[in-house]
Amino acid sequence: MFRSNNVAARVFERQILTPRPGTSVNAARQFYENLCPSYTIYDIDCPDHSFRKFTDDGQYLVSFGQNHQDLIVYRPTWLSFSCKEEDCDSDNLPQKARSHEAPDSEGAIHGVPSIEKITFYLVRLEDGVVLDEKSFHNDFVNLAHSMGAFLYEDLLCIVSLRYQTIHILQIRDSGNFVEVRNIGTFCREDDELFLHSHAQCIAAQDRSKIDGLSSNELSNGIQQPQVTHGISFLTGIKQRLLSFIFRKTWNEEADQTLRVQHLKKKFYFHFQDYIDLIILKVQFLDRHHLLLKFGSVDGGVSRVSDQNLAFFAVYNMETTEIISFYQNSSEELYSLFEYYYDHFHANSRSSLHENFISSHSNNIHALDQLWNIKTKASSFSQGKLLVMPSDTASAIYSMTSEGKLNEFVKKMMTSLPYTCQSQSPSPYFDLSLFRYDEKLISATDRHRHSTEHPIKFISRRQPNVLKFKIKPGPETGGLDGRAKRISSFLFHPFLPFALSIQQTYMHPTVVNIHFRG
Repeated sequence: MFRSNNVAARVFERQILTPRPGTSVNAARQFYENLCPSYTIYDIDCPDHSFRKFTDDGQYLVSFGQNHQDLIVYRPTWLSFSCKEEDCDSDNLPQKARSHEAPDSEGAIHGVPSIEKITFYLVRLEDGVVLDEKSFHNDFVNLAHSMGAFLYEDLLCIVSLRYQTIHILQIRDSGNFVEVRNIGTFCREDDELFLHSHAQCIAAQDRSKIDGLSSNELSNGIQQPQVTHGISFLTGIKQRLLSFIFRKTWNEEADQTLRVQHLKKKFYFHFQDYIDLIILKVQFLDRHHLLLKFGSVDGGVSRVSDQNLAFFAVYNMETTEIISFYQNSSEELYSLFEYYYDHFHANSRSSLHENFISSHSNNIHALDQLWNIKTKASSFSQGKLLVMPSDTASAIYSMTSEGKLNEFVKKMMTSLPYTCQSQSPSPYFDLSLFRYDEKLISATDRHRHSTEHPIKFISRRQPNVLKFKIKPGPETGGLDGRAKRISSFLFHPFLPFALSIQQTYMHPTVVNIHFRG
């Protein structure tokens, strides 16, 4: 839209030019090319808190205290420094502007750790009042990067790994948690009542049969029915999954004579593997459908899960049916991921700013990056080919390329199900405006290796123009160059303001503030 890079000229052009329909926000975001952080306050004096993120409206900064026992919310007090003189550069800016392993209980998954009590609080950020809470006892919810919880509009999904239950809660306007449904052992609200009533009927029939036997038959033990107790059934969600896989495998072979062999090979041979699958992660696709990730117990408690076999299923909460099922190396699922990525998380966005997060579904530069990574992953080093007959060499080349592509697909699928609120909507991560090294910084909330060199943000429209730099850590550099340093960044959703947090082993945490002076 703008023909000039001068901010004053852009303001004038905004007054006389009208952007194309549907592009007004994108046009306004171009002003961030002129409004970049220009000052840094290094190593600020702050409590030992774990800073998490800014709220969507930018009014609060959420953090946790030591051991994650306290919730601390900061409210920015704009402005703490200002200047009305003509020569503001002469003014100096401020210098330093418990858990134990609970015994296994019925329904608990062996190998999943237990935490004595996990409590989710519904807090009004304006005054810090706790409106409601939901507690889980001797359970395990993966709270790293909010993996065990997903928020969609007024619905909150919490995944109990230990008891394999998906808790669906609604957050009412009155400030209360309302339990909508639990999915796991049972899928429908009346499943437990039905099974209990059925068990009572069977027990009554058994007692009537015993009462009808003569004393001689009872003494000889003739025709005495066997009453069994504690029969273990598969959970409701696992029954749905197995029935879907069976029907899918059955329909893959039309020949009746070959269908049994096909079932043996594709279903019964892997039956125990399917039985051992557990729910690892869940997200809403809409108000009626969930995307479920199944895998091994190790995949649920391990931090590195790229190489673990995993499966994805779409579940309809209303009909209690599995409607699709994919392995994590499925090219069909990857195609959906590549071309319709925004559909996995766009509807979970609760603010206007989050609708403009760059992805390979809406940004040509992000798509180009993905294609480059895919090409490199599927390519084969010709120097590693052995001297063989052409047919053999071609077969090896094909198998190796396919294997690398499968590994690439598996790696991409680790981001599913999508973790809500895991990306910053800051315009400085807009790939249409800026270029930066995504190995060092990106919109995704993740710790990254820190370097001694500042992170550069280059103009996308002017490839040789450096707009601003972000340098985490001390101003003079690290004291120990061999120490491993990691950094994380918190960008305000729309202001030129950011925090960089650098952590070094056996050294205090360094927090810097980056802002426009």
